Amino acid sequence: MEGSGAKRNLVDRSDPKVIFGQAGLSPKAGGAWMKQRDFTGNYKRDAAAASKFWREGAAFLAKLPKKSLRTQEQAIAANIIQGIARRTREQFLGRHADTIYRKLTKNHERFLRVDELAYEASKLVPGLTPTRKQVDADSELMQSEKDGVEVDQGVFLANVLADANNGMHLCHAMLRPKMAAIERMPEFIDKGVIDFGPARLERKGKTAILTIQNPRFLNAEDDDTLADTETAADMAIFDPMSEICVLRGGVVEHPKYKGRHVFCSGINLTHLYRGKIPFLWYILRDMGVVNKMMRGLAMGARSPDEIYGDTHEKPWVAQVDVFAIGGGCQYLLAMDYVVAGSDAYMTLPARKEGIIPGVANLRFPRFVGPRIARQAIMMGKRLDCDSPEGRMVCDIVVPPDQVGQAVMKVCDDFTSSGVVSAASNRRAFRVGEEPLDLFRRYMAVYCREQAYCHFSPALIANLEKHWNAAQRKI
Repeated sequence: MEGSGAKRNLVDRSDPKVIFGQAGLSPKAGGAWMKQRDFTGNYKRDAAAASKFWREGAAFLAKLPKKSLRTQEQAIAANIIQGIARRTREQFLGRHADTIYRKLTKNHERFLRVDELAYEASKLVPGLTPTRKQVDADSELMQSEKDGVEVDQGVFLANVLADANNGMHLCHAMLRPKMAAIERMPEFIDKGVIDFGPARLERKGKTAILTIQNPRFLNAEDDDTLADTETAADMAIFDPMSEICVLRGGVVEHPKYKGRHVFCSGINLTHLYRGKIPFLWYILRDMGVVNKMMRGLAMGARSPDEIYGDTHEKPWVAQVDVFAIGGGCQYLLAMDYVVAGSDAYMTLPARKEGIIPGVANLRFPRFVGPRIARQAIMMGKRLDCDSPEGRMVCDIVVPPDQVGQAVMKVCDDFTSSGVVSAASNRRAFRVGEEPLDLFRRYMAVYCREQAYCHFSPALIANLEKHWNAAQRKI
């Protein structure tokens, strides 16, 4: 009897309609909804049919309790509903992503950043991506309590970026200077300093210095810091009175490092665990501020592709004090020169976080080789800056109390004979190492995979195990 009961239970769990019934949903309605949907190729008919299908799926989910209160059967039913809906989105986008992108951008005449694009898509084809209202409501929940509606943004962006023409246009949109930077540029030109709070920009001689300032969290990055950091980076690159840029961390308050500059401790894991990091944060960061440091600013309508040579850019120097963890290390891979203290170290602790470390999977092997890159990303290997592997990333390693002085000497050496050829050499390196189209292809994979990682139960388990996240406060 025990064996037959176990067998019956296995059969029940293999039948979605039965699961619907066990979850308190209508098996008949669920069975009808789950029937295979084939799209015709006609955009208007397919969009109407898809929106209706996703609306019905959302109605099933709405009948279930909140995620944290669901029974095992209800959790399985929710996963089935979301899985079927997402497969349908992939099928729909496989036919119509190009049409949607061209409608939203008026056939590439409009430049929309990834957040603008994702939210306008939710209006054009209801149900394709979540609305801003849905995402804002989710932001009040712990990460573990979210159903992951933002995964659909990742699916959408992955399909946009998978197309060469549309993907390159989106990369172009993300490399354009932000309006906030353009509006405040006269103030910086006049005063030579501007403090956004999370980021501070100042000019010393021919050097524009961008300082990350989140001292309570050891200069970690989160949704409160990203926008201002990108605006400051835009202004540093665009500033007509400087020729080179520096990225550094500000002085922190932590007793262990009190009074010292700390470069960057990466993503704010406490905010991540508490549900305060939206999925689009990753994409805005890597297609925005980090890529702008790597490639410069796209000016006007001309493509920023290296073969056209129409980006406005400057060399970047990193000042690495104490450590460059996670996103901090990712910044170093976009720099032209890295100066580090002899006590500093680098890590890419993606394994302990449960996410992909930005574009490091593409860039880090160029510096340290594929084996060490895998050891760092997959196994948490620490690279001391003053080590053979560390010196593959760091150009100069000096005593901790001489890092700032060494950075300014590097900048003086760069600018003393002019940096006329700097942009040309940067483009020449990139076209061989990481042309814009290769970056586009990487981001197409990253958008989808990072979306699923961001809402994985493994992420929560990792943060609780390795970060003691449940005991930390915002």
